[in-house]
Amino acid sequence: MVKKQILKDFLFVVLVLLVGVSVFGQVKKDTVSLSELVLTASPIRNTIQNSAVAVSVISEKEINQADGVILTPVLNKIPGVYMQQGALNTNRITIRGIGARTQYGTSRIKAYFERIPLSDAEGETVLEDIDLEALGGIEIIKGPNSTSFGAGLGGVISLKAKQLNQETTFAKSGSTFGSFGLLKQILSVGSADSNSSVFANYSNLQQDGYRANSDYNRQSLNLFAKQQLSKKSILSFFSIATRLKAFIPSSISENAFNNNPKSAAATWLAAKGYESYDKLLAGLGFEHQFSESWSADISLFSNLKNAYEARPFDILEDKTKSAGFRSKVNYLDYLFTLPNIISVGTEFITENYNFSLFRNLYQSNSGQGSLQGERFAQMEQNRRYWNAFFQMETKLSTKLNLESGIAFNTTHYNQADIFSQLGTKQNYSFESIWSPRLGLSYKIADGKNIYASLSKGFSIPVVAETLTAEGQINTDLKPEIGVNYEAGFKGNFLGRKLYTELIFYSTQIGNLLVARRVAEDQYVGINAGESSHQGIEFLVNYKFDANANIQLNPYFSGTITHFKFKDFVDRDTDFSGKLLPAVPNVQLNAGLDLVTAMGLNFNASYRYTGKRYLDDANLKETKGYQLLDVKASYVFYILKKLKMEINTGVLNVLNEKYAASILPNAVGFGTAPARYYYSGNPVNYYGGFNAVYTF
Repeated sequence: MVKKQILKDFLFVVLVLLVGVSVFGQVKKDTVSLSELVLTASPIRNTIQNSAVAVSVISEKEINQADGVILTPVLNKIPGVYMQQGALNTNRITIRGIGARTQYGTSRIKAYFERIPLSDAEGETVLEDIDLEALGGIEIIKGPNSTSFGAGLGGVISLKAKQLNQETTFAKSGSTFGSFGLLKQILSVGSADSNSSVFANYSNLQQDGYRANSDYNRQSLNLFAKQQLSKKSILSFFSIATRLKAFIPSSISENAFNNNPKSAAATWLAAKGYESYDKLLAGLGFEHQFSESWSADISLFSNLKNAYEARPFDILEDKTKSAGFRSKVNYLDYLFTLPNIISVGTEFITENYNFSLFRNLYQSNSGQGSLQGERFAQMEQNRRYWNAFFQMETKLSTKLNLESGIAFNTTHYNQADIFSQLGTKQNYSFESIWSPRLGLSYKIADGKNIYASLSKGFSIPVVAETLTAEGQINTDLKPEIGVNYEAGFKGNFLGRKLYTELIFYSTQIGNLLVARRVAEDQYVGINAGESSHQGIEFLVNYKFDANANIQLNPYFSGTITHFKFKDFVDRDTDFSGKLLPAVPNVQLNAGLDLVTAMGLNFNASYRYTGKRYLDDANLKETKGYQLLDVKASYVFYILKKLKMEINTGVLNVLNEKYAASILPNAVGFGTAPARYYYSGNPVNYYGGFNAVYTF
């Protein structure tokens, strides 16, 4: 009753404020159609409307409508994208079902920050430690539809840094407080003029967590700078430094999920399991316009990580050092009298990974948690990843546009067993892979396009999948290969206020990589057959001006899927025809954004996620769930220099009990039941303020 009363009071305050809207000036309207947004991540820039690809754009405004803690509610609004959040530091992102059977973390999806790879050389991606305050937008290409990004069978997520688009100098301070001990504090400064800009942000995020053993503490420092060297040259720099210590509750059994969802796995709780790391990502970019026809850019980057993870079965100490570059050259001219753009580029990463395993003596540590014992393994791995690409866009007529491209990739591993007296060394290279793509976009009427595309993509196994139970490289393992067929409609109606999308796709995966569990803490990868990923994605986005003082932006989107194993035999069991586990059969999103002239903004988002199977045999499933989130903010000025924002929100308004993430194909050892479930947070609240002073 108390929670319901709080929600009623929250909505009452919003309504009271809305009554006084008309006495203030006109609302600052968002008049730009979604279809007109220019995609900046791809080597050849195009609008959403004219591109022959399923791509979604998330604006900085949409990012700010969330609680500012994690990307989960932001990404889950996008049709075909599903982010499972086991904890703030335990997440898995899938696009069109690709990567759903990965046991932990995100793989088979490439991610970039300002064209700098966030995915490591083996293909694992971590986005949850990127502070939302540093983001200026997100672009998501779904499926193997971009030859320029290499090994991303599921798609590509490109993060953009916060941009300062006007001459300004400011300082910002803010705090957010919430349930389960949430506290986030930020401090930002920025300055921009006609030739340069610089932005720096420090944030400290802490939360006790809903579940036991889920304390979280992350500090991050972000620095972005851009300098116009001449009319034709731009130099840019960015760095992201992160320090994290996060405890791990791990997954729990069905009985614990139903009766004690706040609990942690018993062994992880006894060991007080946690992960900690220091990480630095830095990049330097240079862009030059040689002439109206020729342009080029190059980015140099480095990634350093020093990590420590205390687990019940062992303690992992690892270090990663990587460096690389990404470059492209664009040429604009005519091809047989047809307007034509060509982009040629390459991406190279070299990475050194060194890890040691130690005994965890927590059981003899008098209840004090993890205690490091003797070392029993030490390995050093070197990985090299190289991708070269060619893309071309040709305007065949005023209505018909052709996109074509091809990429070439090689990946090489070598590994040395440092701990063994024999000093075993292994080298392995995956076969070179060619990835072609063709796409056609046709303008059937003003503001209305249809498109079709055919593409081939791939994903290499992560290192954990390449190793046998004895810790040696499995030289028989092959990359997953996918062929994607896609067709869609993108259309504007009602004077470009209403934008719609309807997309059909079918992705056929061969050399399907399967993680087979061989011990409580160990999986090995096998190529087990084929899978089929078919689905429908749709979007309706409307900008409605209620009057001069109020703008309403309702939206509705979703995806309906049918992901199944076509040919999958593991040991003596045939799973052919079964549906893939860990992915919902349907996702629906609906929401309303309200902007007023008085500075009051309100948004509500509703998400329905369908049932998910827990295992390959489809013998166990978890029911669907619905989440409703609301947020209100009020912006006002003090003496024209100080901009204040006060906000408050409620997450999971309906107090839904649900599994925020599941561990597919979990296995119980001994008498212990299988642990499939990560409990989602019940209804919870947050609020905060920001102060921005403009000099």
